[in-house]
Amino acid sequence: IDEIEALSSIYGEDWCVVDEDEKIYCIKINDCLDQPKWTLCLQVILPPGYPTAEPPIYQLNAPWLQGQDYMELANSLEEIYVQNLGESILYLWVEKIREVLIEKAQSSDPEAHIKKTSEEVDEDDGDDFILDYQPVQEDPVKMLNYITSESQEVDEELPSIHHGNPITDRRSTFQAHLAPVVTPRQVKRVLEKLYENKKIASATHNIYAYRIYCEDKQTFLQDCEDDGETAAGGRLLHLMQILNVHNVLVVVSRWYGGILLGPDRFKHINNCARNVLVE
Repeated sequence: IDEIEALSSIYGEDWCVVDEDEKIYCIKINDCLDQPKWTLCLQVILPPGYPTAEPPIYQLNAPWLQGQDYMELANSLEEIYVQNLGESILYLWVEKIREVLIEKAQSSDPEAHIKKTSEEVDEDDGDDFILDYQPVQEDPVKMLNYITSESQEVDEELPSIHHGNPITDRRSTFQAHLAPVVTPRQVKRVLEKLYENKKIASATHNIYAYRIYCEDKQTFLQDCEDDGETAAGGRLLHLMQILNVHNVLVVVSRWYGGILLGPDRFKHINNCARNVLVE
């Protein structure tokens, strides 16, 4: 369930639930260019034994995909399954297919690799929100408006903190904050700094997760916090694992508006977290 929710957040409208009860899903994959040339539909059925004991049952649908091309791609997917036995592999499959489509597009158009994609961000201009949206790419060293203190401890520098575009649904508002971190102490410092802001401190929930890669031990140091929103921290951490991000802390603040959102709240938490990670 966590994997499906994460994939739904990652791929948005390209992810389609064909039959929830039978665990049948379909995802549209393209070559990521401004005007996609190559598109493929991957349909999967997740059997009861997936992921621990059974692979997904899949079908690759594209009018141009046949013969040798089909066999090569199918072999690549089966190889990924064998290399990751017992693990969730749908994200790896989708990105492998996308890689093949990009290669195909570039081989048929020598200039394709210099085309750039731009991600449009919908400004929530109807919401008078205290934390102005500040895309990371505009100025990676800028702090949030409310981080004004320059006094930093000598042993641990306070990382720059960025925040994403708020998502509002039925009077509940969600907003993600992100900081690069390499030690648990930095995680603590960032959280302390965020909570100094009264708006964030007053949030109904401040859900967070972080992943730090320890080079010397070649392992991940990771943890998460639900802050009263049951299982939300674990789902957020799972999204970060699927996206393979590391040395980063993501905090999602939720201000409850009085109307229960049901499972949609997890979708909004993951979506705003994914958006700030992509930016």
